[in-house]
Amino acid sequence: MSETADLLIVGGRLFIGGTETVGAASAIAVQGGRIAWIGPRDAGLRDWRGPRTEVIDARGGLVTPGFDDAHIHVREGAVELDHVDLFQLASVVEVQAAIAAHVAADPAAPWALGRGWLYGAFPGGMPDRAQLDAIVPARPAFMSCFDGHTGWANTAALRLAGIDRETADPPDGVIVRDPATGEATGALKEGAQDLVTRHIPRPTTTFTLDAMRRTIGKLHAAGITAVQEAWALPEDIPLWRTLRDEGALRVRARLALPMRPGGTLEEWRATLDGYDGLVGDLRGGEWLDAGILKTFADGVIEARTAAMLDPYVDDTSTGRPEWAAEDLDAFVAEADRRGWQVEIHAIGDAGIGMALDAYGRATVANPARDPDRRHRVEHIEAIAAADIARFAKLGVVASMQPYHADPSPNQVDVWAANIGPERAGRAWSWGSIRRAGGVLAFGSDWPVVPFDPLIALNSAVNRQTVDGFPHDGWLPSERLSIADALTAYGHGSAYAAYADGRRGTLRVGGDADLVVLDRDILAEGPSSIIGTTVTLTVVAGQVVHRSEALS
Repeated sequence: MSETADLLIVGGRLFIGGTETVGAASAIAVQGGRIAWIGPRDAGLRDWRGPRTEVIDARGGLVTPGFDDAHIHVREGAVELDHVDLFQLASVVEVQAAIAAHVAADPAAPWALGRGWLYGAFPGGMPDRAQLDAIVPARPAFMSCFDGHTGWANTAALRLAGIDRETADPPDGVIVRDPATGEATGALKEGAQDLVTRHIPRPTTTFTLDAMRRTIGKLHAAGITAVQEAWALPEDIPLWRTLRDEGALRVRARLALPMRPGGTLEEWRATLDGYDGLVGDLRGGEWLDAGILKTFADGVIEARTAAMLDPYVDDTSTGRPEWAAEDLDAFVAEADRRGWQVEIHAIGDAGIGMALDAYGRATVANPARDPDRRHRVEHIEAIAAADIARFAKLGVVASMQPYHADPSPNQVDVWAANIGPERAGRAWSWGSIRRAGGVLAFGSDWPVVPFDPLIALNSAVNRQTVDGFPHDGWLPSERLSIADALTAYGHGSAYAAYADGRRGTLRVGGDADLVVLDRDILAEGPSSIIGTTVTLTVVAGQVVHRSEALS
């Protein structure tokens, strides 16, 4: 053979992905950024190794398609890398201690900023400004909840924002108030956070680009080779173009532009015209892609802003839909008519139903449109039983983030208590959606939770925390096989981005975006997922991460 490989990986078990789950081959040859050959080790070494071929021994690990994070916030998470991380802290005391250490380390910072606190860490499920004032009494402080739907401000921040007992709730949010005095408690739900966050200095372009470059390296170490940015503001697009043009964008990226409620249909058409001019040249790009819109049907269950069909426990509220159904239908139909893909954040059963209804009505409204629409619903936490089969029926992708279902008491107890056992019994029903024929696309929603795909795979397969709680899993009927979970994080996510013809499976001619795990989790079983590490990450045939285990 006259041709030789640029890279030859041997000695691993290959997980093909898609409809073919496990290959018998143990070697893969890469040439010119694409997969050139798959076959047995000896044939690979004989036919594809040349004087310049880099040969890497996978040492019995599992070779898989690269992880494609179908729902992530790279720019947002990047600029928050230096904020205080409050995720998984179990009590007010622990949260306060972390904030105090962070503030002491940078006493000259104009703001104290952080994110990640869990509702269950606070008595009653909501923080109070007095708890933050005790740590940060003078400068403004703002701590975003792990899900991003509730903020926690101290008195200085509320004062800077002009929030007092007379301040009206914004149309898209709630200023939580003391029922006795009417004073703001410091907890701000949904759009009410903007009253404070608009005063936080925006990071410079230089700072943001540097943070995004650092983040890409961290993604590589986790085995992530593609990202789907779930809320790319128009002003973010030049950042992504810069990274691409300088060669720093070594992950495949797809950007979702905002579809905001409010305004008229004519105004929405004008916005779409602007979007066509902004990203039209990116559609189908090898490194930077566009063509998708993101909106919110509702909020979150922990803050009781997710839209539910029936009231929350011990409440008359059914949540806060972001749209009137007829307006969502009209905006989705117009986007669909013009060839845009749409993804809708929908967590409560009413919100999920509203999103599916909008997609179904768009199909009727636009019969001439390409039927391969691949519209998406994001999160899908508490679905009505009748809607499970509609994903397959409508051809809608179920874009889910398995680590959101982490059943640690701190995280889940508030969630389940708010909606009661019957609805909680349909929590994160990826197994049911998969069995009904729906396509799953997995991601993280970072910085809401860590972007480590192996933690997410553990949630999808075992329905347990990383330390095995509960012993028999949480709603074990929703468990996936390891192969199905890997497929959702590879082929399913690529399908959701219209990229399944190029990536998401290991096949000759496809992009050479792949990872090597240090063990064969398919052979060793579900208990082996936690503790498994990524030893090699390859993007477009280039090694972008290699652990010491393979050095």
